Amino acid sequence: MGIGFSGNITLETVVSQGCRPVGLPMFVTRSRENILFELDGRPALHVAEEVVEGLDAGDQAAAKGSLLLGLGMGDGQGPFNRGDFLVRNLVGRDEPSGALVVGAMLSDKQVVQFHLRDAGAAREDLAERLGRVGSDFSGALLFSCLSRGAGLYGVSDHDSDQVRAHCGAIPVAGFFANGEIGPVGGETFVHGYTSVIGLFRSRDEATI
Repeated sequence: MGIGFSGNITLETVVSQGCRPVGLPMFVTRSRENILFELDGRPALHVAEEVVEGLDAGDQAAAKGSLLLGLGMGDGQGPFNRGDFLVRNLVGRDEPSGALVVGAMLSDKQVVQFHLRDAGAAREDLAERLGRVGSDFSGALLFSCLSRGAGLYGVSDHDSDQVRAHCGAIPVAGFFANGEIGPVGGETFVHGYTSVIGLFRSRDEATI
């Protein structure tokens, strides 16, 4: 199913991946398809372990189940900020070779950075992403991952409430999904764990 808009309307898209970066950006120095062998010339698994060891106790606990890898998008030159990475799962590891298996295809010289996902990061990321697009909108369509909601935040309606807190009492419609489509770095991807928001208003009201 698709929805098309035409006429005197403009649409802003917000993709909130609900993550925060940890450690420093690094270069992929050896990879094959989705297998990451080296970061900055060192075994990727060893680098990941060092990043986790440098976190506080709470983040170390979170990293056991939610350490992710962000792939730098755009022209690949940086600087990279939150939201400039396409975040993908780490789906495996190989102790003998020190490799990590990533849920995406990789390329050498690509910039990557480890990320964590938790409720606090999701709140901060959504607020920051909304703050980049202004607040003068007439309505919104919100598509959130099934993993968000009360199971993540401990309360219902968090993301829709945050949209209204930012934009005022505008109509918000949408649904929970198992995969959300939205742009990162000028390209469109299918995401997991995200909230993708379409904010619309009259073209005449858009700030130029």
